[in-house]
Amino acid sequence: MERAELALYPFTSAASQYVGVLDFDLNRLINSRAFQSARLRGEERLIQSLTTGISKPSLTNTDEGRVLTELLSYPYARILVSCLNDSYLNRKYSHAEAEAAYSLLLGREDFFLREIGEEFGIHAKQHERGFHLHFADFLKYSTTLKAIEWKLINQRMVHGNVFVERKDFARLLQEAIKKSIHDSLPLKVPEKICTDCSGALSRLKELLQQKKGDIESGQIGEVDSKLFPPCINYAISNVCTGVNLAHSMRFAMTSFLTGIGMTVDDIINMFNVSPDFDEEKTRYQIEHIAGSSGTKYTPPSCSTMKTYGNCHGADELCKRINHPLNYYRRKMWYKNKSKKPATTKEKKDTE
Repeated sequence: MERAELALYPFTSAASQYVGVLDFDLNRLINSRAFQSARLRGEERLIQSLTTGISKPSLTNTDEGRVLTELLSYPYARILVSCLNDSYLNRKYSHAEAEAAYSLLLGREDFFLREIGEEFGIHAKQHERGFHLHFADFLKYSTTLKAIEWKLINQRMVHGNVFVERKDFARLLQEAIKKSIHDSLPLKVPEKICTDCSGALSRLKELLQQKKGDIESGQIGEVDSKLFPPCINYAISNVCTGVNLAHSMRFAMTSFLTGIGMTVDDIINMFNVSPDFDEEKTRYQIEHIAGSSGTKYTPPSCSTMKTYGNCHGADELCKRINHPLNYYRRKMWYKNKSKKPATTKEKKDTE
């Protein structure tokens, strides 16, 4: 790869080797004014990961200063992620880096896509309008993709090789990049280095708190989240930390929330922290479940939740109900009963 390419694909072994050859001092990267632009860009990578998505600059090999800034901003960003050691940030960051790479890969030559694939042990060969790869490589990076079209049974397969279109191969590479970055973090960073990064870390912590929110705040509009059944709290907790839910759990959570009166916008805001968040697609799915097509869907019963492995943290009340909505209604009844004013007779009895 050329130097400019290394800066745009900093997760590759070639980029890592190039940075190693530079033999720069870590303390200088963290503290020297000469590397301030790299530090600012590294912090920007994380801010963009939590907001708009990482934007990649247009670089040529003649832009030596900008190439070096972009290249060194990557290890600095990884240092910040490691110092914060926050699983939600790790997911968002690794997803954003992979998504930015995917956008670039769509415009690259086939041989370059194969080269990136080899980086992650994907041995693909060009075929007609796409590629074919061993089904084991396909499964390794497609299992996190929940859409039904990614199921192995829906693929064209011959002699153990899966045939995928070019854009789908790039999408698999995105998942491979995300997994590689995510699994490599956090790094073991000396405490002094984290202390020297305190300014950037403080700013990022504040942004993290804003983005993650507090799911235990108690109220969501007119809905009392303290009364949710354990299975729904489990789903919400996962969503708020950036974990992608299985389709069955996502449906159960969404249909429950629409069933108790949450608005579509409120539910969309909950999914907004998901690393794969797509507002247009999410809105369509939620509105469909809420009844835009004429049929409002109800959440599955407790027995169905158990069948799909979506029953989590069952408590004593769960033993006496058979549906998540009944759990919420029963809790609401208890809550309202405890707030009900005492009758005249009850007041006299207590005087």
